[in-house]
Amino acid sequence: MKHRVAGRKLGRNSAQRSALMRGLITELFRHERISTTEAKARFMRGDAEHLITVAKNGLADGGNRVHAQRLAAQVINDPEVTKRLFTDIAPRFTERPGGYTRMVKIGPRTGDGAEMVMLELVEKGSAKDENE
Repeated sequence: MKHRVAGRKLGRNSAQRSALMRGLITELFRHERISTTEAKARFMRGDAEHLITVAKNGLADGGNRVHAQRLAAQVINDPEVTKRLFTDIAPRFTERPGGYTRMVKIGPRTGDGAEMVMLELVEKGSAKDENE
């Protein structure tokens, strides 16, 4: 029975799962859109949205920005992406109470038939970001 067992293993040990999640979140914030399997997207979506909320609260009046940046840096592999989270991404979502990402199904993968999705941030960035 699988009662009260939370989380997904994704066929990896805990260190590999952690590295996978950190890499996916970093790339999502870098490109604002990634293509991955549905299971991996569901696995990391909640943590990515939580990081945006942490960044929003750090930017708010009375929020502790330094602490929020350090919490984000524990997960995000690249300091430039952490900076981008606080300067570009989080300010876009100040009026939004949640639901910062969207999953769009794009069909099965050619090799093994795994269901692929496009995971993207709901609020679009500037035209410069879309051209990259």
